[in-house]
Amino acid sequence: MRLRIFTEPQQGATYDQLLAVARDAERLGFDAFFRSDHYQRIGAGDPGPGSTDAWMTLAAIARETTRIRLGTLVTPVTFRFPGPLAIQVAQADSMSGGRVELGLGAGWYDGEHASYAIPFPSTGDRFSMLEEQLEIVTGLWATAAGQNYSFRGAHYSVVDSPALPKPLQRPGPPIVMGGWGTKRTPRLAARFAAEFNMPFAPVSYFREGCDHVRAACEAIGRDPATMKFTVATVVCAGSDEAEVRRRAVASGQDPDSVRASGAAGAPDEVVERILEYGREGAEAVYLQYHTLDEPEHLELIGSEVLTRVGAA
Repeated sequence: MRLRIFTEPQQGATYDQLLAVARDAERLGFDAFFRSDHYQRIGAGDPGPGSTDAWMTLAAIARETTRIRLGTLVTPVTFRFPGPLAIQVAQADSMSGGRVELGLGAGWYDGEHASYAIPFPSTGDRFSMLEEQLEIVTGLWATAAGQNYSFRGAHYSVVDSPALPKPLQRPGPPIVMGGWGTKRTPRLAARFAAEFNMPFAPVSYFREGCDHVRAACEAIGRDPATMKFTVATVVCAGSDEAEVRRRAVASGQDPDSVRASGAAGAPDEVVERILEYGREGAEAVYLQYHTLDEPEHLELIGSEVLTRVGAA
């Protein structure tokens, strides 16, 4: 079972804060450092310094780390054109030595689009854009050296692209997709993704949610065993009840609710929740980590949770 740290910088975080967490996560032995791709705080509260650009941040962190994998959960198709996105991710992959993963989705937060002059098409159009972006990004990466790539769709057209630069990972960085959809998302994940992530799914639903993707794989002749199934959940650990509750509040969570639905409590409780997901087929758990300015929290998770999950 792999454990990955997943941050939400739109809630208010600087690059230096994210770099510190990424370095600590690498030192402690976590498998990956991921971040959301948003430009505006979600929900009420102090926005702090605001957000940072996901791919600019990850490219910079790539040069300051050596082992930990890096990626987004998830980049919305509305933020970037597919050609520049393929270039940005390919360059970040090269800068990292081949450690980047691209989470890509249809996007949902209309408020941030309005705040930063980003068009926000209908749900149907965004899913159509997602399919075309997946075609283009993977097509550009997979095109053989010296050959050109072309594509014509309803939203994007590519004409004789040299399909450069290439990412270091071949044929390209792994694509991560996720969500609760039962038709469109599973169908696209079966075609394009190396990993399917169920965000904040209760243990009781995780396997059922992933079964939609397994069925979509079988429908196109893909072995479902070639898909990695993962989950994201809030983490909030403490050495005593007061510490758990304080960190839950600092994470913007109701202490009782997060204990019921997330990986919260004393280290042994957090370990058990993670192992419950493992028993339902999760190969990795993304721990949504909010307390960026409290390195003691990450140290506790690393020393008392990560080591025990790995041993199990």
